[in-house]
Amino acid sequence: MSTGDFKDASLAAKGKQRIDWAARDMPVLKLIRDRFAKEKPLAGIRIAGCLHITTETANLAITLKAGGADLVLCASNPLSTQDDVSAALNLIEGIPTYAIKGEDTETYYRHLHAALDHRPQLTVDDGCDLVNTLHKERSDLLPEIIGGMEETTTGVVRLHNMVRDGALKYPVLAVNDSETKHFFDNRYGTGQSTLDAIIRSTNLLFAGRTVVVAGYGWCGKGVSSRARGLGANVIVTEVNPVAAIEAVMDGFRVMPLIEAAPLGDIFITVTGDLHVIDRHHLERMKDGAVVANSGHFNDEINIGALEDLSVGHATARDFVEGYAMRDGRTIYLLAEGRLVNLSAAEGHPASVMDMSFANQALGAEYMLQNAKNFSPQVLTLPKEIDQEIARLKLKSMGIAIDTLTEEQRRYLNDWQSGT
Repeated sequence: MSTGDFKDASLAAKGKQRIDWAARDMPVLKLIRDRFAKEKPLAGIRIAGCLHITTETANLAITLKAGGADLVLCASNPLSTQDDVSAALNLIEGIPTYAIKGEDTETYYRHLHAALDHRPQLTVDDGCDLVNTLHKERSDLLPEIIGGMEETTTGVVRLHNMVRDGALKYPVLAVNDSETKHFFDNRYGTGQSTLDAIIRSTNLLFAGRTVVVAGYGWCGKGVSSRARGLGANVIVTEVNPVAAIEAVMDGFRVMPLIEAAPLGDIFITVTGDLHVIDRHHLERMKDGAVVANSGHFNDEINIGALEDLSVGHATARDFVEGYAMRDGRTIYLLAEGRLVNLSAAEGHPASVMDMSFANQALGAEYMLQNAKNFSPQVLTLPKEIDQEIARLKLKSMGIAIDTLTEEQRRYLNDWQSGT
């Protein structure tokens, strides 16, 4: 059996145990896996997946394999890999996986190329690094690509930029744009897992502290509401006036980040943009401020400026680096500025990833069935698939909802009815 690149074979049994534990809370994906095992809709299709190698991702991989896929995985972030899961995927599940927590940049891209050496027909991406590398460095593989799926907001933004520049050469499903993904994964998943990671790494009490959340998209909404639920005083910063109004009406203080900088105790970026926390913000932060990022890339915090402003840095705790500023302050950076929820904790709970990865699995099937009708573009899954995932999730939770009567259906489809 061929294997990928992982840290420690002795971790495999523990990884399998944790994968099975996550599966208990992923009933929708299990239903899909059971059907895939019978119908084999992905039979013989080569898939390369660049994803966070976690227990939840492992259950997606097992589902794709059950559907007949010939699958290879690599990590989508150097710090998000769970080494026991990587070992279990390789040695127990028979899915070659190239992922080691803490791998350097050279290893990260070597692993990306190893996944592309599989000559995929479908790509499954989280952040668009696989698609980007494929188009820029491995374009000889493009004729074999049928289509792809993209998991996260940052990746979808990059894909739209590729379309704008005429660079994208095959259709990609923006799984992130499914309602059963971003409404729940981004809001409830990111909201809980981000605070979980900050608490695990710092053991700080949120109650009574001022938390500054940069960005009020679905991730920002989740982080802000969970921080408030723990008793924090939450300030939201935004560049989008509509999002800013929404934050105000949701009861949060809204102000420019430069004004929030001296007030905050904990700063969390969730924007997907560059240098959201920049030099002039760092210069105004109070002694002991904690800075964390829950956006996809480690670009949101200007780490170069932080290093330039400091006389040195030292590890205070696991995933906590204290930067001694020239003026005597200390600013603490969590998880090297990378996705804190996956770098310093376990990422989203399995229950919410159940819906996200149901979208990925059904997206792979949908793409294979329909790719011949698509030009190179960014697509979304049909509403019917989104709603079916929601129905299955409700059923697994023992929750029933109403259905429209025939009279109600006719009323909603009738333009002639009036007062």
